[in-house]
Amino acid sequence: MSGGWNTIESDAGVFTFLLNNLGAKDVQFEELLSLEPETLAALHPVYGVIFLFKYPTDAPYAATDKPLDGTFDHEASERIFFAAQTIQNACGTQALLSVLLNKDEQSSGDGDGAGIDIGQPLREFRDFTMMLPPEFRGEALSNSELIRDVHNSFAKSSPFVDETQRTGNEETEDAFHFIAYTPVGGTLYELDGLQPAPISHGKCTQEEFPGKVMEVLQRRIARYDMSEIRFNLMAMVRDLRVRAREIGDGEALRREEARRREWQYENALRRHNFVGFAAKVLEGVVGSKLGQQDGEAAYGKWVEDAKGRTRARIEGKRKGGGGDVEMAG
Repeated sequence: MSGGWNTIESDAGVFTFLLNNLGAKDVQFEELLSLEPETLAALHPVYGVIFLFKYPTDAPYAATDKPLDGTFDHEASERIFFAAQTIQNACGTQALLSVLLNKDEQSSGDGDGAGIDIGQPLREFRDFTMMLPPEFRGEALSNSELIRDVHNSFAKSSPFVDETQRTGNEETEDAFHFIAYTPVGGTLYELDGLQPAPISHGKCTQEEFPGKVMEVLQRRIARYDMSEIRFNLMAMVRDLRVRAREIGDGEALRREEARRREWQYENALRRHNFVGFAAKVLEGVVGSKLGQQDGEAAYGKWVEDAKGRTRARIEGKRKGGGGDVEMAG
């Protein structure tokens, strides 16, 4: 039986280093802030996109006869990598692999720079699982120690929550799901491990992909309430540092190298929780207050002053009718 899979953030830095740690070379993720095809086309070559959206918990999600958009292509599972999702919290990495394993430079027939060096471990995994039906591919994925360990290395550290034993009010919380879109063999496919088969959205070349996938995404988003804005879209593209070196753009190369260092630092922070550190800082501050002359009185005055400032801020927000709004999820 597979071990637990923790949740990971929908973040370009997380997914880029996830790619690298799985063994893929010269590939990264870019977050897209627009549904304009030109924004995606500017990142050419684009291997595919992964889309995060609110999962509907008040209605059946998996279709049986036909999807809400496109058509099921059951035969496609025999020639492209498509795996059923069999475990909780793995959909982000599964969406990533749905693009990556269909772009292996040694097996992809799309041409036009559409191939990726996915590395020997993932190539062996793909070659083995392609002989299996989608549900067994999903089981193989969930039991892969390499993929699970790399995935979990990017999970947020928390001393309070065990993500592998989530219970309680899950049905009342908003849930989110990752899916992938990628052109394979001249067809635009939606690869969603919770659906029974790949979903075809018609003929699509590598050049047509930015325009056609954005049309599909716009139709999907339009099915949500106008107030729903919790979506995230990331594109899997060639490493932008490679392009910068090819055209001799030193400034772009330095900018991308700096961004990689920032991503690496942020990913390192995700692996740690700072509750103990914060407790020690607070302990030191309290100790310094108590160590002063009239320590108890100084400590009491410090606490009361802090309470007064907090009450003043709250009152100011009430009078101004403002305040921060925190988005759940």
